[in-house]
Amino acid sequence: MSLPHGPRVIPFLHNLKWRGRFLEFLEYCVGRYGDIFTFRVIGSRPFVVVSHPQAIEEIFTAPAGYFDSGKANQAFRALLGNNSLLLLDGIQHQQQRKLLLPPFHGEHLSKYGQIICGITQQEIQQWAVDRPFAIRPQVQAITLRIILQIIFGSQQESSVESLNQCLSELVDSFISPFWWQRFSFPQKKQQLDRLVYAQIRQRRQETACSTPDILSLLLSARDEAGAALTDEEIRDELITLIMAGYETTTTAVLWALYWVAKLPQIREKLDKELCSLGSHPAPSEIARLSYLGAVCSETLRIYSITGFTFDRVVKVPLSIMGYQFEPGTVLSPCTYLTHQREDLYPLPKQFQPERFLVRQFSPYEYYPFGGGNRRCIGMAFAQMEIELVLATILSHWHLSLVDDRPVRPVGRGVTLTPPLSLEMVANRPN
Repeated sequence: MSLPHGPRVIPFLHNLKWRGRFLEFLEYCVGRYGDIFTFRVIGSRPFVVVSHPQAIEEIFTAPAGYFDSGKANQAFRALLGNNSLLLLDGIQHQQQRKLLLPPFHGEHLSKYGQIICGITQQEIQQWAVDRPFAIRPQVQAITLRIILQIIFGSQQESSVESLNQCLSELVDSFISPFWWQRFSFPQKKQQLDRLVYAQIRQRRQETACSTPDILSLLLSARDEAGAALTDEEIRDELITLIMAGYETTTTAVLWALYWVAKLPQIREKLDKELCSLGSHPAPSEIARLSYLGAVCSETLRIYSITGFTFDRVVKVPLSIMGYQFEPGTVLSPCTYLTHQREDLYPLPKQFQPERFLVRQFSPYEYYPFGGGNRRCIGMAFAQMEIELVLATILSHWHLSLVDDRPVRPVGRGVTLTPPLSLEMVANRPN
């Protein structure tokens, strides 16, 4: 079988990404080869990059048995464990997904709003006035505390601090581009495992626990046969939820803050909308603000956080937009290229939240959280968290950029984030 045309063998794809040229290279490829093209990278098998909405729809709506998606995520096994939802396929994936969905919907989701706003307010109270500071560590502190409290509940300060520090160091060592920094990963992973298993054992010993945190919900979850999750299964899913809800959310909030600081007209419209709610709005009221939602949607469009959704490995022969793909072919839906299509998003390089107020995009035209049976189970929570963190910060601080020059996305693990050196100045709003 001949795969779609594409660039010649790429020896250093990872370096392209880390040097900030990966997005330009993707745009060159789609301009040269079209909406479906093949990447061939030394050291890995070819994968087919797909960005046309019709092709995305055909992939997302194909029966689950057509793909092995977990098989494409094996690089994360060392971090997430054998039982992670991201690594599972078939019936096992369906069953595990069903058990993990409830904490991110309904009444549970509504309870998280107060936690998000409360933690954000506590963290930003420590910011200095009129003094340049690196914004990433500040946002990381917020999002990590939020995900830890959502998962583990209110814990002793020492336990929270230990988890916080260990997770930060583990993520940095796992996604580091420098091989010598990765040597510490096994040690950090063992340390994290000890902390997480200790939390699980402690919670199992509590005879009555009514806390709404995710750990408690997973301990009480039962499959259709009445079986509970093992400690190892719970550990793997907790780590998966932390990793999925920490680095990506941090990146989204950073981009949103950048664009609001970069474009005064965006800030003015957000200020007006936030002021319309009064002095102490409920989180549910904030989450319903239309322009705030549009700003967050445009943030997730313009740089797509990860650039791609999870790959699909073809299991049975299938046709996508006239191309025939045989088993073993890796299909890689490219969020970034879809979100940069001029036929969908005129002037795609410009940050224009209004596009989400005048048009509703299909889940094959706009899919920052993936799609099909592999769509992120925490999508609704992540959207709410981004909106509430952004709104809370903007209600207390007016942020400006230290350097007003445009920034270029850089690779950090699987995310496309603002440079680590991005600095801002915080002042009280008028």
